[in-house]
Amino acid sequence: MSTPQFIDLPPGVRRADLPLSYGPLAALRALPTSGGTELAPAVLVHGFTGSKEDFIALLQSLAQAGREVVAIDLPGTYESPGPETLRAPPGVQLPDYRLSSLGGVVAEVLHLVGGSGQAHLVGHSFGGLVARETALSGLADLASLTLMCSGPAALGGQGAMTARGLIAALSVDPTPERLRELWDERFDAEARSRTPDPVIREFLRERLLASSALGLMRTAEDLLGAEDRVGELADLKIPSLVVYGENDTAWTPAAQDDMAERMGARRLVVPGAGHSPNVEAPETTSGVLTSFWNETESVGRR
Repeated sequence: MSTPQFIDLPPGVRRADLPLSYGPLAALRALPTSGGTELAPAVLVHGFTGSKEDFIALLQSLAQAGREVVAIDLPGTYESPGPETLRAPPGVQLPDYRLSSLGGVVAEVLHLVGGSGQAHLVGHSFGGLVARETALSGLADLASLTLMCSGPAALGGQGAMTARGLIAALSVDPTPERLRELWDERFDAEARSRTPDPVIREFLRERLLASSALGLMRTAEDLLGAEDRVGELADLKIPSLVVYGENDTAWTPAAQDDMAERMGARRLVVPGAGHSPNVEAPETTSGVLTSFWNETESVGRR
């Protein structure tokens, strides 16, 4: 459960609905408070049980460099409606909650945000698995790919146990009512252990209860069943960055180091951070991303 330290929108950041082919997708769109957006835009994808607000501490500083930055809620997450509640236009297929389908949704976002040009893509945790599907689909032209606290394949360790527990708790009754029970049974205590702020705890509750129970279950299944596709990513030759907190306990630092080496990606460790450097060390993380993006664009212009 990624836990933002605040949820008030900074200057230059606004809530928006992106008009995708099948329906709306919730987003936070950030623009510089002064100056233009001459640099390539960026799209940020959250992880398991997360949302666009996981990046709220980064958005203003990332945009100030001179680019639009868009953080999204994946379908069925928080303020983005899931396929259960949508009716697609004739001839348009609704997304489901599987990785390949979510990768296609992100590709459409990249086209909307980037227009005819390239855009940078960042995926945090499960969002990294989604981002790699976008890259491998060939449906979008990426300026760069950043995998943040994500891994080469299925999640293991304590995170896998948590995902299995959620699947077991929802499999018989994947409904909003069951999610409310789960909040009272387990997630409320976890939220209290993460933050003393009642406003943030209420946001975490609202986010979970607004999300699709079926979507959470399918996401957990794909976290446990993701295949290693690092070799395929390496073949794409996309400028790539692997970044994680030094105390990350989801995918191990060793696994992420190995992934970076196999991809030919740059690797960077954020000191003092764990699984969410975007929340725990936003200034450092913003600086890392901005430097990487600027260098990538500079090389591309030569």
